[in-house]
Amino acid sequence: MRTFANCNSIEMRKIALGVFAGLFGLSANAQLTSTSDGRVIQEEINTITTAVPFLLISPDSRSSAIGDAGVALSPDASSVHWNAAKMAFSDKEFEVGMSYSPWLRQLVDDMNLAYLSGYRKLNKNQAVGAAIRFFSLGNITFTDETGTAIRDFRPAEFSVDAAFSQRLSERFSGGIAARFVNSNLTGQTTILGVDSKPGRSVAVDVSVFYSNDDVELGGKDATWNWGVNVSNIGAKMSYTETAEQDFIPANLRLGTALTTMLDEYNALTFTVDFNKLLVPTPPVYSETNRDSIVSGFDPNVGVATAIVQSFYDAPGIVLEDENGNFVVENGSRFREELREINIGGGLEYWYDQQFAFRAGYFYEHFTKGNRQFLTLGAGLKYTVFAIDLSYLISTTQQNPLANTLRFTLRLEFDKLDGGSSTRSEG
Repeated sequence: MRTFANCNSIEMRKIALGVFAGLFGLSANAQLTSTSDGRVIQEEINTITTAVPFLLISPDSRSSAIGDAGVALSPDASSVHWNAAKMAFSDKEFEVGMSYSPWLRQLVDDMNLAYLSGYRKLNKNQAVGAAIRFFSLGNITFTDETGTAIRDFRPAEFSVDAAFSQRLSERFSGGIAARFVNSNLTGQTTILGVDSKPGRSVAVDVSVFYSNDDVELGGKDATWNWGVNVSNIGAKMSYTETAEQDFIPANLRLGTALTTMLDEYNALTFTVDFNKLLVPTPPVYSETNRDSIVSGFDPNVGVATAIVQSFYDAPGIVLEDENGNFVVENGSRFREELREINIGGGLEYWYDQQFAFRAGYFYEHFTKGNRQFLTLGAGLKYTVFAIDLSYLISTTQQNPLANTLRFTLRLEFDKLDGGSSTRSEG
């Protein structure tokens, strides 16, 4: 059981933002680095935080086992999350997947993520999809400033998605998804006369997908895919009437995948994804005047401005010269922008379209969250049933994500007209 103490209106907002650190295991410490003039300074963490970070969690076991990469993989039941545009390229009439992920088992034993998703082909060129995501934070006790228990509550968050995919040409498709998000972290508890409320927002995803199966690699038949998904473009949310509103995790994901048929029975896929949050980076403020920005940009902007600003607002390394003036280390702003790009990828091997082995790696810079882990997984398919498992092995110390295990059960149905279909990847 966990306790949240002194939950006034400011604390309620901190709960929402603090969940980000808990979900993603922000275990980084400041590290030493050398400046251009030879000085050694301590480089501080400057993590970007948002409300409802559960929207970024990899929900299914297939992509979770390949370094959290999935924007360019072949279509499956989780396409609504990774890239809705993929659905139009599916060779299945209907597919549904159910996933379950125990979460932060190193810290608590009652947090979990459940995900139900699927799609249906309308015709050769169109498909629709839907998904429900439910994240439970387990049981939490709220207390007042003196430590007296106010109530027990089980905070939970959920989202409901609907998606549409249209094939625009033989090799290109587009997709769009709409999302409703509800985050109830306080149970409408009234603290010090301040009423809390669930945070709510609506958002959209816009995606594209390209697939070319007329490729040869070393004399072997191959398929090359690439995809782009801009997700969670939506309104800010707040947990009280008076608290400042927080961004939801708008995100740019792009990646590619290459599948080669080694022979009649063996197929191997290599894939990689790049991710960048499209929300403001915290600026550096003056130590004597917290309203004065020394480097960076004001984060209190609208959603559209924030998306554009996110590509150039990193404050970099701020130093103080001998005259007491603040200066920014040359090139440090650009380096910080590059550090905000997370990289994940790996490989997927299929034997006879029945047994799969997967492995991958995910990297995030230490100043931006320090999520660095290996992933392993396996899949087994029999007739219309498929089960996937994935396992996370942390490569950083004291990472609460270590030993995370995910389960996914999928049901796949061929075309109703009796036509057979083949699949080289999952």
